[in-house]
Amino acid sequence: MELVGYVIFPDYSDVPSWTNGPEAIRAILTDQLSTIPEVAAPEQVAEKFVEALPEISRLLHTDAQAVKHNDPAVKSMREVILCYPVVKVMVHHRAAHQLHLLGVPIIPRVIAEMAHSATGIDIHPAAQIGEYFSIDHGTGVVIGATSIIGNHVMLYQGVTLGAKNFTYDENGDPIDVPRHPIIEDHVTVYSNTSILGRVRIGHHTIVGGNVWLTHDVPPHSRILQSKAIESPCFCDGSGI
Repeated sequence: MELVGYVIFPDYSDVPSWTNGPEAIRAILTDQLSTIPEVAAPEQVAEKFVEALPEISRLLHTDAQAVKHNDPAVKSMREVILCYPVVKVMVHHRAAHQLHLLGVPIIPRVIAEMAHSATGIDIHPAAQIGEYFSIDHGTGVVIGATSIIGNHVMLYQGVTLGAKNFTYDENGDPIDVPRHPIIEDHVTVYSNTSILGRVRIGHHTIVGGNVWLTHDVPPHSRILQSKAIESPCFCDGSGI
């Protein structure tokens, strides 16, 4: 992933400047795919991945722009690339998702877990994520495999896009069916909110923090936690 990051963002790592990034990626990926019996044509898969690098690059640059747009603390694009965990996790995710689309087993999950370990952000490689995607802070974010996220979506730390329940076959094994949320364009989800099940969050919606959401939400909604209830001051050890 260091090579992919270097090809997309030359400031991303200390890969030597003389490295021919795409050729090195093609060679390394071909070698790795050759160890997987399910991959019948490693060279062709590696070539298709390299051909997808320009689109991966375009998407990642929109992600970096979204971070800069959404955080007034950012001083430069170089700061975004070097310091923000969402860039690292999205370099991994965009690459892992492309390999997933190419039918590569195991390796996409390994890439996702590398990013998870490094950033605390857990994105399944099958999740579909649009352009200009941003996560602020990030620790504890979970995005399930069948999640669909539109463009210009912003998540904060601790957000879960998860499943509410599972469907099982006659043998009692879980079936991989759509079970995670669909987040439309221009949605912001604040910290520690859980959105569960195959629900649709309409475009231009804001979901506040610490919300448990298991139903569809129409566009332009504002979903907020109930206001705190004020109680008289506790005194003399009376407690709650």
